[in-house]
Amino acid sequence: MRLLTSLLLVPALVVPAMAQTLADRMKDSYRAWDVALDRGDSATVRRSAEALLQREALGVGTADYNQMRALVAVRDYAARACVLDGAWEDAIAYLQSAESTAAENLKISEGTFGRIRRDHEAKILEWRETIAKQEQRLKEIEAQPGLTEEHMKLRGQIRGFLDEHLAAISHSEWSLKEIDGLLSQLRKEQVTYSTSLASWQDFISREKQEMALAGTSAKFVSEKLEQVKADEARPRFDRLAYGRRLLRMDPENADCKKFVSGLIGADEDGEPPAKATKKKSKAKKK
Repeated sequence: MRLLTSLLLVPALVVPAMAQTLADRMKDSYRAWDVALDRGDSATVRRSAEALLQREALGVGTADYNQMRALVAVRDYAARACVLDGAWEDAIAYLQSAESTAAENLKISEGTFGRIRRDHEAKILEWRETIAKQEQRLKEIEAQPGLTEEHMKLRGQIRGFLDEHLAAISHSEWSLKEIDGLLSQLRKEQVTYSTSLASWQDFISREKQEMALAGTSAKFVSEKLEQVKADEARPRFDRLAYGRRLLRMDPENADCKKFVSGLIGADEDGEPPAKATKKKSKAKKK
């Protein structure tokens, strides 16, 4: 009495031996990217993320939800690097791509895992009915006043059958929880990127309105810089991103250059400030 039906939670992916996927490369890179962003190095992260997208993005299959999530994550890092660099329009473009990919991943996964979920539910129902019948048979056998060798053999087979089917039900119930958890994560990601994109689009729109009221870019930058400098409670990332944003609008603003350089502890070309070298005093000759 072998249980032949086996339901797979995720279709197996055929990957060439030693081949690295986008998710693998993402795992290799994200820690270094986090460190770089923490120290204000947006350019390195942007170059690295964009290079990875250029090499790998077109090869990501929409049927592989894990690779799609990795694609969303790399675009997220590219967007964060653009925000830190003050290139907010570019950041919005990456957010749009990330949101679109997240939405597509959710839609395809809901279809794929929806079918798998229904298969699991149908099998669980079928197995429970079968188990109920076999349990009744087992009760009838064990109710016999004396068990023959044939009865004992049949009893052992039924118990093995029940154990196997109960294990299959347990696995399917675990699979249902995994599917529900995954789809919940994908929905959360889609909502997060959709909300973030809308927020940034609104922010840029308000920035344009404020600039129009200021009259000139130089005046807008001067006024906004004072606000950013005074808002010391803001995280360093936010203040640096805003400082670089203003510097893009008015590259000649010396005060803005000084503010940005002070936040990163280096010149904007990435070189740390030169350390003063102490001159050794010559010993006086006696």
